[in-house]
Amino acid sequence: MNLKELRRSYAQRKKGIVSRLEEFGSVLAGSRDREIFTELSFCLFTPQSKAKSCWEAVTTLKNNKLLFDGKAPQISKHLNKVRFKNNKARYVVEARERISGLMDLLDGKTPGIRGPEFAVSAREWLVKNIKGIGYKEASHFLRNIGLGEHIAILDRHILKNMKALGVIKEIPAAITPKKYLEMERKLINFSKIIKIPVSHLDLLFWSNETGEIFK
Repeated sequence: MNLKELRRSYAQRKKGIVSRLEEFGSVLAGSRDREIFTELSFCLFTPQSKAKSCWEAVTTLKNNKLLFDGKAPQISKHLNKVRFKNNKARYVVEARERISGLMDLLDGKTPGIRGPEFAVSAREWLVKNIKGIGYKEASHFLRNIGLGEHIAILDRHILKNMKALGVIKEIPAAITPKKYLEMERKLINFSKIIKIPVSHLDLLFWSNETGEIFK
């Protein structure tokens, strides 16, 4: 895809993207623990797994009353389409113990985490305090609750498009935190140049590949 094609695609999909982002924003506006934890669990499942399979797993766990109360072995049994299911089941259980701290963070009660780029500081808190969450997963979670304006989700489809558009020269074999932030700055600068918000680019790239605007 070249820049001309990207702009044309954005013009066609912008309305749907804006609508989806408004839905994400409503999660934080409601700011209820269970909705927030559902999104966090989804993002804990996503590394090296398909997003739709992860969302199906979350839905199944909720329907079986396990997401908020189940033990790790019970949760694991429903993660057959999620890679590293035993580890991720433990991460969900451990994340429950951090939910009050997470809600304090999102409610603005955590000292030192303020300002227009709140999501940048919040992401650091998530990476430090929630086991199983890296920069990509933390960015995904924050975007999915309406805080994606100043951060980027650098997953494989984003990186592939960044390379195709000349934003990066190559996709690194391993992404350290330093490398993640470096590539994120490049994508944010690119988004400013082409006047497409970085929070829109992820959904645009995804929908261009799959034909739908998902999560």
